[in-house]
Amino acid sequence: MNQAQQALKTTGEALSLALGQQDWLTVAQLDSLCREQIDQAMEDDARDAEALRGTLEQMLGVYRDLISACQQQQQEIAAELNQLKRAQKGAQVYQLFG
Repeated sequence: MNQAQQALKTTGEALSLALGQQDWLTVAQLDSLCREQIDQAMEDDARDAEALRGTLEQMLGVYRDLISACQQQQQEIAAELNQLKRAQKGAQVYQLFG
């Protein structure tokens, strides 16, 4: 495994850890770094194709988890917004008749 592939693997592990901690700022930063490192690893003439394939498959798993976590967060936020809207409407009705 060459240096570019090792850097990508290390960044992927850090991304997975940040995702587990729901540290969204770090996830965003590491996502950008992963994109750059994937490009570098793909352009490297000395790359080990099998090792790179394995690393990219691991990254695919991390990104599947990331997408799932984002969808879950989106659903939770949508539920909170709906609850706030209902509370606001209730307050408006109370003000009309209060």
